[in-house]
Amino acid sequence: MQLWKEKKVMEKKFKIKDNKPLSQKVEYFLEGLLFWKGRSKGMIYTRDIDWGDIREVFFPNSFEEKYGYLGSVPYNENSELFKAMYPLVLAMDYEAKPKYCPRWFLRFLHLFGNDKSIVRVRNFTLHNLFRKLTKGIMIWDYKTKWEWYDLRISISAPKHLQDLASAIERDFYSRGRQEEIAKDILELDPKASIIWGSVDRLVKQYNELVSKKTEQRKLLKEIMKADEESGLYDN
Repeated sequence: MQLWKEKKVMEKKFKIKDNKPLSQKVEYFLEGLLFWKGRSKGMIYTRDIDWGDIREVFFPNSFEEKYGYLGSVPYNENSELFKAMYPLVLAMDYEAKPKYCPRWFLRFLHLFGNDKSIVRVRNFTLHNLFRKLTKGIMIWDYKTKWEWYDLRISISAPKHLQDLASAIERDFYSRGRQEEIAKDILELDPKASIIWGSVDRLVKQYNELVSKKTEQRKLLKEIMKADEESGLYDN
């Protein structure tokens, strides 16, 4: 009996008390789970999932976070690229998200199944479920190549969405090219009237203006030469 009492006293004396609040204990516990930690094998790796990722799943605060499960979604909402891609993203979301499935669940599968990536797989079961629900619809990439308006969009989607992407590419190129030609026209003639709507029309207007300016310079040179021959510039 005495030995048991001494043991209890010793345990009480050397016991380390954890004063952290319960919420912090739960947070530390969840962070320590293997399910949340990334793994690596050679050149293949998966990311560490943090609380910011979980917040994005349930409480997205931007267009990119809301529709990020679709893949490469534009993030700068003030850019011309975003305005061009906006209708395509909404159309793809309409086709990809089943009516019975909440969007947060697709974001959850994209995070824990696809590792929030268009190329990696974190969990094949969740990854396969994600692809089945979304029918494989995804934005692989979007970028500009030779000029800022030379937009290239790469998606996996039905033909009508592919056609929409192609139409956006053509329209974006046309508007950008028109702006470029219009700028060149106004440099030649600040008072020129710009007729928007067609690249060919603006190119024709620019060429006519260049031809007119060339003829004017040629005529001016002929007049100056005639004046010089007549002795107008002799002292």
